[in-house]
Amino acid sequence: MNDSSWGAPPRAEYWGQAPDQGPFPAGPAYGEHEVEQTRPMPIVPDAGRDAESADNSDDRDQGAARLSGPLFRDEIPQEPMSAPEPPPPEKKKAGRDLRAAIGVGVGLGALVVGSLFIVKAVFVGVIAVAVVVGLWELTSRLEERKGIKAPLVPLAVGGAAMVVAGYVRGAEGAWVAMALTALAVLVWRMTEPPEGYLKDVTAGVFAAFYVPFLATFVAMMLTADDGPQRVLTFLLLTVVSDTGAYAIGWRFGKTKLAPRISPGKTREGLVGAVTFAMVAGALCMQFLIDDGQWWQGLLLGLAVAASATLGDLGESMIKRDLGIKDMGTLLPGHGGIMDRLDSLLPTAPVVWLLLVLFVGS
Repeated sequence: MNDSSWGAPPRAEYWGQAPDQGPFPAGPAYGEHEVEQTRPMPIVPDAGRDAESADNSDDRDQGAARLSGPLFRDEIPQEPMSAPEPPPPEKKKAGRDLRAAIGVGVGLGALVVGSLFIVKAVFVGVIAVAVVVGLWELTSRLEERKGIKAPLVPLAVGGAAMVVAGYVRGAEGAWVAMALTALAVLVWRMTEPPEGYLKDVTAGVFAAFYVPFLATFVAMMLTADDGPQRVLTFLLLTVVSDTGAYAIGWRFGKTKLAPRISPGKTREGLVGAVTFAMVAGALCMQFLIDDGQWWQGLLLGLAVAASATLGDLGESMIKRDLGIKDMGTLLPGHGGIMDRLDSLLPTAPVVWLLLVLFVGS
């Protein structure tokens, strides 16, 4: 390759001097070989510079001024990058739509309190509906995530009957209905192929005990003379326990309570749950329950905080095993019905038993 392939001799833009003052003497004494070896890289000026050079070829000051520009096309001057501003500190978030959660909670509370103090039978119907929906959510998630087909029809019918039997016949009626529901699950599943029979009926019996049987203790509370006040105490203490755990844990929570099961729960939140529930329990026993004493309310609140926390952790364990966040999407801001029953279900027998021991049935 000879010099002609590189185009015109180097310009002043590159060498900083006129062509006749180049570093190499002109003439044949300076052979092509030396020029070939010492020739600089070709200059690829941009179009704007070519036009300017053509119009001002005799102006050396302008040529010298262009020495500070880029030598190649892709060497585009850039503004110095300023140091990025540090991001603002993140605020703690609740993790759910708080407005929707409050709105749904108020609506559910109005429905429960209205049915509870108007006609007891209507409230029993509310419990039965919640049980059926909860069973539907639980069996649906089991089938979706684990392929377990717990029979929903006998569970729904038996669950509703269990709640009514507990209200009408007490603990004896609840146990009989529970046994009949388990038997119905075993028989119903026989109509399908035997593959998976054991896991399906095991899940069905578990669901019957976990949802409707525990819910029958709420119906049994209602049978007392001050039944509505007992149920209201049960609901208030559970909600206050959850609220205290949420408020204190969100604000001060640092130490994880059970990171493998529910990373959001903290020991500080548990302290808040116990404190709030004990104060609410003392007030409820003193002013709502016939013949109740404030110190009994302290014990009741402590037991509720413990059972509600264990119930929440229990359902969290189920959801973690299933690989889901919520059991459903029926309640905006809350998830599904089962996501609201998680702490209520195991707390119901605890409150029923302690109230029977403290003030009788």
